[in-house]
Amino acid sequence: MRLVFDRGTLLLLDAPVGANATGIAGLLWDSRVGAWRAPAWRHPELVNVLARAVTPSTDEVRDVTAPREGWRSIELRPYQEAALCAWELAGRRGVVVLPTGSGKTRLALAAMARTGLATLCLVPTRVLLEQWLREIGTMYDHPVGCLGDGVHDIAPITVATYESAYRHMNRIGNRFELLVVDEAHHFGAGIRDEALEMSIAPARIGLTATPVRDGPAVARLHDLIGPTVYELAIGDLAGTYLAGFDLVTLHLDLTPAERSRYESLMNSFHAVHVQFQRIAPEGSWEDFARAAARSSEGRRALDSWRQARKLLAFPDGKRAALRALLERHCDARMLVFTSDNETAYAVAREHLIMPFTCDIGRKEREAALNRFRSGELKALVSSRVLNEGLDVPDADVAVIVGGALGEREHVQRVGRLLRPREGKRAQVFELVLRRTMEVTHARRRRTALAARSATSP
Repeated sequence: MRLVFDRGTLLLLDAPVGANATGIAGLLWDSRVGAWRAPAWRHPELVNVLARAVTPSTDEVRDVTAPREGWRSIELRPYQEAALCAWELAGRRGVVVLPTGSGKTRLALAAMARTGLATLCLVPTRVLLEQWLREIGTMYDHPVGCLGDGVHDIAPITVATYESAYRHMNRIGNRFELLVVDEAHHFGAGIRDEALEMSIAPARIGLTATPVRDGPAVARLHDLIGPTVYELAIGDLAGTYLAGFDLVTLHLDLTPAERSRYESLMNSFHAVHVQFQRIAPEGSWEDFARAAARSSEGRRALDSWRQARKLLAFPDGKRAALRALLERHCDARMLVFTSDNETAYAVAREHLIMPFTCDIGRKEREAALNRFRSGELKALVSSRVLNEGLDVPDADVAVIVGGALGEREHVQRVGRLLRPREGKRAQVFELVLRRTMEVTHARRRRTALAARSATSP
């Protein structure tokens, strides 16, 4: 029998007539080609099965070129060393959970250097593509491949955006033995998963500050990357390897007119939502949204909820609080986070702060970060672009005007401020409106920052 790579899958050719391999390592009979087919990610398992089979077989799947020697010495902090050890003990498969700014990229570089494996690093954005290429270049003396942003250059060490990997993995899925998956929480519940399915790489390490905690995506990530093998939270490292910080929640009030409008919108929403909860007490928000979209009454309820969220984004109380904080911390470098781009631009107009959004081009964003780093710009305002992965220059103060993505977003935003500096103690101000949905959300976000005491299954 012969095992070959075929467009992101494995084909087992020349199997004995009448053999039934259904379900073994994902094998299914493909009548189109008259052979057994399995997903590429099952390759290590399938090789082990074939090694025990009576009929001899050859493995013709790999087309791997080993990286040239040239990694420089990579020093790790104790917790990074422990995380790498936990990953090795787990069979070189698993997710490492560390806070923003704690050195997840450096940990991955050490894994690449120590294993000596041909590696494909997957990143969610073009900005992170450039950042990873730059970081690898400081530690590796040979050319690094790039797949994305109009470049198609494959090397034994390559960085690719998720989308480019998804488009090309059917041709390159047999060329790498280690996958590094940055911001791994994006996987587990979508079409991007196919990029991981189409790779034969036996070694896989996922990196995230905000792991998936529940739902079908947990089992999916366990299959495609591995379980969580090491985890620390901001509370574990703040004050030692990360800067200490104070989280100050400022409770604000709506004006009488805003309160009346908010209550009216939420009453309209609750009238429909309560009925849904009676019918489906275990139903999720996504279940409610799908059910509500089927009726005019439900659609009005969803619209009321959206209008209520918009009202809370930047009412008069938040405007006044932000103005006071900007004046009080005028000499600090500040990041202002909003729930949407519309609010970000409103803040930018009112206070002449540089907006940092998805609408801003790459060169302009780089120029803004350089000016912020030098101190020429004292503040940036963003909704989501600054949340994830991007290497933001040192900042001292953050004002969270609003959020849209819950605990995950909060951890990422706080992490933007925690790059250590001698004598530094960061300040995070969270603006929360009393007697609104924001109170419960703020309470949940706080729990995400608590210490987890170096969990390692």
